[in-house]
Amino acid sequence: MQVFNLGGREFIELNNLLKVMGLVESGGLAKTLIAAGMVKVDGVVELRKRCKIRPGQVVEFQDESVKVEA
Repeated sequence: MQVFNLGGREFIELNNLLKVMGLVESGGLAKTLIAAGMVKVDGVVELRKRCKIRPGQVVEFQDESVKVEA
């Protein structure tokens, strides 16, 4: 499991998290994959591309998991 530190921010948008962590090549691809139901947040499929991901949440995509920390 990878860890993403918010660095003092309150949240990161889901599509940006996928891009920043290198799980997708572009933000556009991230949005497409989220809309297709291929991304989970805390074990539940998330379809909102700009969903706010906050500390303690876990994002899953393919075989990767990312835990968000404050």
